[in-house]
Amino acid sequence: MTDRHAQIKNAYRQAGGHASFYDGMITYSTLLGKAICRIVWNMDGEKNCAYLERALSGVPEGFAGRLLEVPVGTGVLTMPVYRTLPGADINCLDYSPDMMGTARVRAERMGIENVRFTQGDVGALPFEDDSFDVVLSLNGFHAFPDKEAAWRETYRVLRPGGTFCGCCYIRGGCARTDWFIRRLYQPKGYFTPPYETEESLRKRLCAMYAEADVTRYEGIACFRCRK
Repeated sequence: MTDRHAQIKNAYRQAGGHASFYDGMITYSTLLGKAICRIVWNMDGEKNCAYLERALSGVPEGFAGRLLEVPVGTGVLTMPVYRTLPGADINCLDYSPDMMGTARVRAERMGIENVRFTQGDVGALPFEDDSFDVVLSLNGFHAFPDKEAAWRETYRVLRPGGTFCGCCYIRGGCARTDWFIRRLYQPKGYFTPPYETEESLRKRLCAMYAEADVTRYEGIACFRCRK
């Protein structure tokens, strides 16, 4: 297990009553979470660790620049990382006040003081052009209702030479996952079509960015781009 993934799992255990079902699944930290990862996502612990490490690889150790995370969700994946980056200027945005409230509590419990939280829409980011050195988006693009606006806005606020990284669900990567998304996640409103495929995502990012790398882990694609 990598140091970064160990930090995430430890943060889940320390969260106590603030830990959710989603937290346990995304960190592969509970029996039910592990079962969902295996059944829905065809992910064992090794694959789960690998894709998270890849998705976060655009945030280097010792990073001290400006970072935007959208959406922040509950912060279970990123607050442990931000705790190791006291010199960074970090902005976290989410449309859901409830999710963001959980992330804020988690940051306070971990003693993180260099993170600001903003409720807002990724399709209309309240930041100036070229504002951030890193834009991070973990498991967001498959849920955003206006994906085209989200792609434009995350590009707009990233400075030239900056890094855009993260991960999202892609259609066609795992037939089992596609079935669950179509039959369960989408009807409940957790995910919103249309979805990228590995090929379409790579084509999109290569057209937008000076450099773009896409790596697939079952039905999840991790990306790292340079503007």
